[in-house]
Amino acid sequence: MSDFNQSPSPKAQLDLVYGLNERPKPLIAFLAAFQHLLAIIVPIVTPGLLICLALGVSKQDTNMILSMSLVISGFATFLQCKKVGPFGAGLLIVQGTSFNFIGPIIGIGSAMVAAGTPVESVMAAIFGVVIAGSFIEMGVSQILPWVKKLITPLVTGIVVLLIGLTLIKEGLISMGGGYQAMSNNTFANTDNLIMSCTVLAIIIILNRINITWIKSSAILIALVIGYAMAGIMGYLDFSGLKDAPLVQVPTPMHFGLDFSWSLFIPLAFIYFVTSLEAIGDITATSKLSNQPVDGPQWMQRIKGGVLVNGANSFLAGIFNTFPSSVFAQNNGVIQLTGVASRYVGIWIAALLIILGLLPAVAGVIQAVPQAVLGGAVMVMFGAVAASGINILSGVALDRRALLIIAISLGLGLGVAQVPQILEHLPELFRNIFSSGVATGGIAALILNIVLPETKK
Repeated sequence: MSDFNQSPSPKAQLDLVYGLNERPKPLIAFLAAFQHLLAIIVPIVTPGLLICLALGVSKQDTNMILSMSLVISGFATFLQCKKVGPFGAGLLIVQGTSFNFIGPIIGIGSAMVAAGTPVESVMAAIFGVVIAGSFIEMGVSQILPWVKKLITPLVTGIVVLLIGLTLIKEGLISMGGGYQAMSNNTFANTDNLIMSCTVLAIIIILNRINITWIKSSAILIALVIGYAMAGIMGYLDFSGLKDAPLVQVPTPMHFGLDFSWSLFIPLAFIYFVTSLEAIGDITATSKLSNQPVDGPQWMQRIKGGVLVNGANSFLAGIFNTFPSSVFAQNNGVIQLTGVASRYVGIWIAALLIILGLLPAVAGVIQAVPQAVLGGAVMVMFGAVAASGINILSGVALDRRALLIIAISLGLGLGVAQVPQILEHLPELFRNIFSSGVATGGIAALILNIVLPETKK
């Protein structure tokens, strides 16, 4: 996480083609927005697609959820760039569906389905928890200094690292063909491994090509090639387009609303961590836009940005999709292109909303075999873990810090790999510690408070 108290020196300022409040001509703004879209559209729809595939959500409902992921991301991006009252940072910030919540939602949601709960009821409980948890993030935006003292970069780094490491299992399952392939005995067959490994190899190769737009859209290009390969091999499934309307009309609470304490506990903790991640991402965007990274204006941007993180997750729950957060990919595109104009962000928001209102877009995305998607998500999940390592690299790793990291990772990964360790605990404690991220995160938080820091 960034050092929030250091202002960029004039020499450190980025030589921008378009500054924060400059208005590019429409064609230039569209092309710049399209460049961002290439880098973000896959990460926006991937969490929803993985969750729906894991829980066995119907094709039609999955189509609606993916469409709403794009619409809600577009609305949040508009608020972040435009800044409406207290909502938004007033920077070129793209917001999308967060990877942080995938593990607990799939783990606990799958357990509910296995226990006989109808999928529709499980989705109602998930979206009820998404709505309830959003108030945590909105509250955090008003008490950021206190929360930053409680949840330090050490705790945040451990939690983000745990999120990435626990998602690796889901990535491997996707590479093998997904849960459906497990049930029909085609898991990790030759075709699935060829598709997933080809996509993974293409991403690696494209990242070695020293051309800006190719690097930033490597995942999308690899998926398009994998998509074509799947078509040649006869694996594309367009049943998600069956009976789909021409325009997806947002339908509030399509599944109804319910609640699950076993899901709320881990998600509540992740909402805290996502808020602190947003601080780092917004600070980086502010620095790349040649704006202050300390002082009153910076703090207002941080508060407005985190507030939209929470408010948009509330809307996501209402309109049947998953929590959203500020996207770090956005900063890479700004740095590569030199375009930091927030008016370009409004174009990005418009494109996302238009694509989300066209069910055919979600249907085409849904047709991709999970093995093709698996080659890409392994990179994305690994990037989450690498982000945690990056945060920890800014922490003084003395004996105390290493002890906290060791115990937290041990407990978190241990519970994720051997959940039977919780079998004889009371139901309340089983619910709280059933997520490896929650177990390791709670351990890190408690140890960080209990173990005194060494005086320097």
